Amino acid sequence: MIALASDCLVFRLASGESVAVSAEMLSVELMGSTIELFDPEFVRHAAHAVFHYFQQDQGRETVTVGEFTEALEKVLRGLKPSNLKVGAVGSPTVSELDLARLARESGEGCELFFFPRLRDELRQHLGRSPRMLRFHGLRGCVKELVGARRWTLRCQALEERIVEFLRECLGAESKKGELALVVE
Repeated sequence: MIALASDCLVFRLASGESVAVSAEMLSVELMGSTIELFDPEFVRHAAHAVFHYFQQDQGRETVTVGEFTEALEKVLRGLKPSNLKVGAVGSPTVSELDLARLARESGEGCELFFFPRLRDELRQHLGRSPRMLRFHGLRGCVKELVGARRWTLRCQALEERIVEFLRECLGAESKKGELALVVE
């Protein structure tokens, strides 16, 4: 038997076929009025989050296309633009942070300064009691910290470390289930 690559899930198709797919191979196509609601890059990140959920959080190696689609729909339904407005008590339901700006302020190749600043920024944003934390500019942040013009394996590794760091910090700092994390 051939072992499944660690970054893959097996998707069972309605026809009965099974296809091994990595997160990078995912392609999501929106139809109808939903096309206008979401940025394609945002949808790509949401699909990667659902992929991670099944693979890492659920420990699954196989998922049906229907299960994946249903989970992605739930995520996108929960993040529709009408939910991204200022709440009734005046605190924003979405708190945003520009990771690329934070990397520039930390200096090229200065991961040593970046991670503590990121943790401090996360704590400040959590103090505002948002329902969603949105970190954008991840790709630019990584390239700034690595000092790269093109995406490399080192960039990929640092990107994964930053996302994992955010998950760990969020898990330690907030109550589970009350906050959504979006990193794009």
